[in-house]
Amino acid sequence: MEQILIDNHLKDKWPQACLGCVCCNVQVQKSSPKLLCEIEQVSQQLQASMKIEEIKTREHIAETRACCKALGKDVQRYRNSSEAMHRRILQGKGLYQINNVVDVNNLISIRTGYSLGTYDLDCVTASIHWTVTAEGTHYEGIGKDAVNIEFLPALYDARGYFGNPNSDSTRAMITENTKRILLCIYSFGISEDLEYVLQDTVCALRQYCDAQQIETMIVR
Repeated sequence: MEQILIDNHLKDKWPQACLGCVCCNVQVQKSSPKLLCEIEQVSQQLQASMKIEEIKTREHIAETRACCKALGKDVQRYRNSSEAMHRRILQGKGLYQINNVVDVNNLISIRTGYSLGTYDLDCVTASIHWTVTAEGTHYEGIGKDAVNIEFLPALYDARGYFGNPNSDSTRAMITENTKRILLCIYSFGISEDLEYVLQDTVCALRQYCDAQQIETMIVR
C-alpha cells in the first residue's frame, strides 16, 4: 500500500475526515451485463424511494456537503460526485458507462452515498497526501478543461493534485492501460459502515474486475 497521509490543515478543519482505501491489480475492460444490471437495479431503487430534493439529506452525501461547505466551497454550485450521480438517476438520465473499474466505483457510490475516486497508481507518485486546496486552484478534469477545485479536500502527490470528492483529474484516470489502482472512499462522518463498504467494494472489484493482490486500509 502506498503511503497516504491526511494533512493537519484538513484535520484541523474537519476532524472526522478519513479515507477508505483499496489498492489492487485489475483487468480494465467493458463492463459485463451483470454489472450494468446491478447498477440499473440500484438506480431503480433510488428512483422508487427518493425525491430529488431529498438527495442532499442522504447521510454520506450530507456529510460530504457539510465538510466542503465548512472549507469554503459553494456546495449548491459544485456538487460532490455521489450527489451528482444521484441527480442524474432521479432525472432519468442514467449513469455514463465507462469501463468495469469506473462503473464499480459508481455502483458503490450510488449504493452507499459515499463519493469515491479511483486512480491509476502508475500515474501518481508513492507518497500521497490529503489536504485542503487553496483559493484559485484548478486542474484538468475528466471530460472538462480547467476544473475549479479550490476549497476542496483533495489528494496530491509530488506532481500536484489529482483527485477529490467532486471530480478527478485526467492525469490519474482509469484507462484500458491501467494495471493497478488506488480506490478511495471519501468519508466525513462517524463512518461506522466504512469497513463494511470497503469489503463490499473489494467483493465487487474481485467479481467484475478480476482484482488481485488486494490491500485495504482506513486512513484517519
